[in-house]
Amino acid sequence: MKISVSVVEDEASLKKVFDIREEVFVVGQNVSREEEFDEFEDTSVHFLATDEEGTPLGTARWREAKDGIKLERFAVLGLARGKGVGTLLVAAALKDIESRKGRGNLLYMHAQLTAVPLYKKFDFEEVGEQFLECDIWHVTMQKQI
Repeated sequence: MKISVSVVEDEASLKKVFDIREEVFVVGQNVSREEEFDEFEDTSVHFLATDEEGTPLGTARWREAKDGIKLERFAVLGLARGKGVGTLLVAAALKDIESRKGRGNLLYMHAQLTAVPLYKKFDFEEVGEQFLECDIWHVTMQKQI
């Protein structure tokens, strides 16, 4: 399967992003819609991963926050898990952040515990204690670029 990741630049692609997040977080993990879809949608840079036929597979976003640049909303549909989609999403987000913001930035995320190994591959380190967010265990991870 050939997978590509692109920055979302149109409403049709953004709808696909929201559909993925609805399926993964709201339906799959019982996160409330109010918590999943927030006031940062318009100020975030969104990504969409698709296969060679344009089928949506996964998504992520990043945004500027008070503590640095926050990566969040990484979601991969069940049919695409284990195929490297998450790795490609992280790589695309990091490349985009560096191209837009340069180096010298603190990047951080609230990582679900099951995703920690993925982010460690990109040299993110766990900081602080584990915590519940939307009734799912998370840990803050960060790295400097």
